[in-house]
Amino acid sequence: MRAWPVFFGTSRALGANPIRALEESTGQWALRFVALTLAVTPLRALTGAGWLARQRRTLGLVAFGYATVHLTVYAVLDMELDLGDVVRDVVKHPYVTAGMLAWLMLVPLAVTSTRAMIRRLGGRRWNRLHRLTYAAAVVGTVHFWWSVKKDVTEPAIYGLVFALLLGWRAVRAARSGRRVLQSGP
Repeated sequence: MRAWPVFFGTSRALGANPIRALEESTGQWALRFVALTLAVTPLRALTGAGWLARQRRTLGLVAFGYATVHLTVYAVLDMELDLGDVVRDVVKHPYVTAGMLAWLMLVPLAVTSTRAMIRRLGGRRWNRLHRLTYAAAVVGTVHFWWSVKKDVTEPAIYGLVFALLLGWRAVRAARSGRRVLQSGP
């Protein structure tokens, strides 16, 4: 017996394959919130809206939350908590490997998103660690790209958004003489 009917009954609100629909929607929401998190710095610079900085950690934690729900739907509903199957799937399918890697990159970011951890690490080390956001965005997009069967339009849009957000940082850093991607997310 599949686990998902216990949680969702026999409703077809999520389509013919509700597990896949949940995996796709939670994964895309995770990418959207990563993009919003990365958009804070350019938006602040372009608009002068300093209040946006206070929202960045919340947006990042929401991204991590969606990524964790995405992983949970995969592990619990799709793989029915068979950890052997999960491990085999991670080893066998590069898109699953990329997704797991992206989630693992988000874990230390979520754990260190408290004021106490920022103080404990120090601002410079905290910023350096939180540059993992850039890699997680790229690897998450690759995960999405590799997971689709035919139409890569949506992953390409995420790739373009992340290229613009990361490119903006690179151009700004080059203009100011800093190392590329020196500032935090």
